[in-house]
Amino acid sequence: MSNQEINFESTESFARKMDELDSLKRFRDKFYIPKQESGEDVLYFTGNSLGLQPKTVREYIEQELKDWEIFGVEGHFHAKSAWMPYHEFLTKPMANVVGAKEIETVVMNSLTVNLHLLMVSFYRPNGKRNKIVIEKNAFPSDQYAVKSQIDFHNVLSPAFRRQEDEQHFGQNINEKPPEGGTQNALIELAPREGETILRIEDIEKTLRENGDEIALVLLGGVNYYTGQAFDMKRITEIGHEIGAVVGFDLAHAAGNLELHLHDWNVDFAAWCSYKYLNSGPGGIAGVFVHERHAQNFDLPRFAGWWGHDKETRFLMDDKFVPMRGAEGWQLSNPPIFQMASLRASLEIFEEAGMKNLREKSVKLTNYLEFLLNEIKDERIEVITPVNPSERGCQLSIRVKNSDKNLFNAITENGVIADWREPDVIRVAPVPLYNTFSDVYKFMEILKNSLQSAN
Repeated sequence: MSNQEINFESTESFARKMDELDSLKRFRDKFYIPKQESGEDVLYFTGNSLGLQPKTVREYIEQELKDWEIFGVEGHFHAKSAWMPYHEFLTKPMANVVGAKEIETVVMNSLTVNLHLLMVSFYRPNGKRNKIVIEKNAFPSDQYAVKSQIDFHNVLSPAFRRQEDEQHFGQNINEKPPEGGTQNALIELAPREGETILRIEDIEKTLRENGDEIALVLLGGVNYYTGQAFDMKRITEIGHEIGAVVGFDLAHAAGNLELHLHDWNVDFAAWCSYKYLNSGPGGIAGVFVHERHAQNFDLPRFAGWWGHDKETRFLMDDKFVPMRGAEGWQLSNPPIFQMASLRASLEIFEEAGMKNLREKSVKLTNYLEFLLNEIKDERIEVITPVNPSERGCQLSIRVKNSDKNLFNAITENGVIADWREPDVIRVAPVPLYNTFSDVYKFMEILKNSLQSAN
């Protein structure tokens, strides 16, 4: 049943019918759903922050604990899944999630570490072309990373650097620095006044107007706050037309949207795996580097021995010979327990298929939006785009003229969502384990809580 064929109804019986027709309904049973004190399942809508635990994770990790117990160091070669090539077991399913070739994908490190490693290679300021384009309201870690990269590359005017040094040593402390510095190498994309989301035409206008100064475009695939999904294909095309490198932070896109990074010609991307990919708190992250860069060994990089050619790695030569493709950006040998956890989840993604998950996701989120519109409460505003192609599963609900009391009320009634200051509740119905009945029950709780707040 396509979304266009669905005539949504605001009844519990309709939600149950949709669940009965759901071809992916069996996957909910593959996850542990947290319980309320009453023993009932909570209504869990924070897979955009931390995904639920697959029931097979314990088995996967315990296998590695057992192999460590039995084999010790020999587990690198004799464990049931040998540790030496363990990261390779995750490459194909991860590549399938993000629409990449295996040579373009590797699982390693954490998200911001990977963004730094990739910017070392792909942010190459050169004379006037030294600027980075980001969202003004990007996740703070991205802001910190980008600004520190600008500082690391010394993209500052000589006069500004001189005054920074003088101020550091206590001289001319009251003098205002001349124009220049980090902010001059940063272009921040902001919505129009009175709007909450970025228009693609405004992004294109900014890129073209500053085309000869932009070295790197680095945007989130989905904005963490508004839930807006960007047209990554179009942004990449425009970025390349102006001579820039284009990368994406896919923290809120991997496992949420149907991605085609290779076909879109994206230069690089990085993502965490503990949100929609259910790898557990602080789980290991992933990297994409387009195939056309696979053998560009002249790119500067911060090297480590696990990125060295694996055929000669253990000859212990002091000359670094990078592997082809994304693997060449690895630093250290893989953390087996973290990878075992992610492996359990990726097997579920392989079975379900991203196309099928995305189709259900659109239905779930459309149903949530329909029910929100049905309550006709002027205090409620959805700041996420209406067009399903411009969002993932998350809806960001602004509660006008409200403090955190409404959020606290729904939490007390068994809803696990999350609050973002100053007035937004983020709700993400995840297709692997959320149901239409979950959405219906959430809306009943929200309506009752709104009425109580009158």
